[in-house]
Amino acid sequence: MWGLTGQIRTIGAILLVLLVVQSCRVKYGFTGGSIPKDMKTYSVLYFENIAPMVYTTLSQNFTEGLKERIRTQSSLSQVNADGDAVFEGMITNYTITPASVAAGGLERAENSRLTITVKVKYTNRLDQTGESNFEESFSQFKEFPGSDVTSYEAQLNQEIIKALTEDIYNKAFANW
Repeated sequence: MWGLTGQIRTIGAILLVLLVVQSCRVKYGFTGGSIPKDMKTYSVLYFENIAPMVYTTLSQNFTEGLKERIRTQSSLSQVNADGDAVFEGMITNYTITPASVAAGGLERAENSRLTITVKVKYTNRLDQTGESNFEESFSQFKEFPGSDVTSYEAQLNQEIIKALTEDIYNKAFANW
């Protein structure tokens, strides 16, 4: 008798977990977000860097990073122009600022912060109402030790681009 009760509880727990997982899939779209069924293609135009401080490969790395994000997380096909979904914009800010000051009265940064901001215009060319379109700035930062970014800059840029492209993808396709 005890064994049957334990089995029923186990089966009940498994069903509960499956129900929760399925609920999350529907709510959060683990299977590609809420991309419209009739959307087949996307275009990412080159993101020019107009920030006062320039990291030479940032425009290329960001543009390619956004293309890669959409390519790997959706079933959309990339086209050079006139996609069903179009992403365009510019890098508007690239700054390094002190995040914390060293103890002991020394006026030097113990940690610094690299911040990148991009302005993105997203157009869903299939949406006749334009309700899903947006024009918005996205910003992300990473901290690093000291104030000399030289040895950290390439890695920090990769990490920030990854976070920015995730935010943009979610805004466009996951409705978060």
